[in-house]
Amino acid sequence: MNRRFLIISILFLGLALISCNNATKQKSNLETATSTEVTNDSTAIKQTPNTPAQILAKPQVPVLCYHRIEDGKKGDYTVSTATFSAHMKILSDSGYHSILPAQLYDYLVYNADLPEKPVMITFDDSRIEHSKIAAPVMEKYGFRGAFFIMTITYNKKNYMSTEGIAQLAKAGHTVGMHSWDHTMVTKYKEATDWQKQVIDPKKKLETIVGKPVDYWAYPNGVVDHKGAVEMNKYFKISFILTSKRDSIAPLQTVRRMLATETSAQGLLKSMRRSF
Repeated sequence: MNRRFLIISILFLGLALISCNNATKQKSNLETATSTEVTNDSTAIKQTPNTPAQILAKPQVPVLCYHRIEDGKKGDYTVSTATFSAHMKILSDSGYHSILPAQLYDYLVYNADLPEKPVMITFDDSRIEHSKIAAPVMEKYGFRGAFFIMTITYNKKNYMSTEGIAQLAKAGHTVGMHSWDHTMVTKYKEATDWQKQVIDPKKKLETIVGKPVDYWAYPNGVVDHKGAVEMNKYFKISFILTSKRDSIAPLQTVRRMLATETSAQGLLKSMRRSF
């Protein structure tokens, strides 16, 4: 009797082990198939980027460019704190959604979807008010922006500290480059110029924010064809102002509109005219 019970127990144990092994194998196969499918889809996307002509043909996304946000100053590169706040409010009230350069890149290159009424909000020159005034106002409306850093200004009076720059990145904003000392790209004649203005400061900025710096804004918004082609080596997207886009390097000549001391309604009208 005990022998029969032992034999039956062994048989049941063997069947249980076989069933368990089959279930594990099926789960493993499913996970492998899923992994392969995702990898294949990702590879397929990466293998079929849009051509320069296709990128140029896509509808442009409004990209705003701010510099100084300061009261009591006048000029094309300055808006008051009240004006900036009004600009952000009307964008929110009008149903705009802020996007970041990475989203724009995926849209231009791989036809990724964007939210309804996208807008990009960018800042040049590393001014202290960008982190102290602009970022909190934007975040109030759920917006995030791109801040292009002129790296010679680190920790200087009226400019952002390295800690402030790192905090912007932690808060979900994009940190990009605006050269070392604002020398225009059209003046980079030697390899040493690129090393000084682009390569070395890019590495330093990446150590500050703890992630790759993939986006650039041209000093004065100016670049020539040679410079735009060269920028392909260092950045996914580079931003000009109102000059003509390059048909060979459209990703390195994405247009922006200078945001000036104008009413909130005036901003919307300018955006519609420009884009």
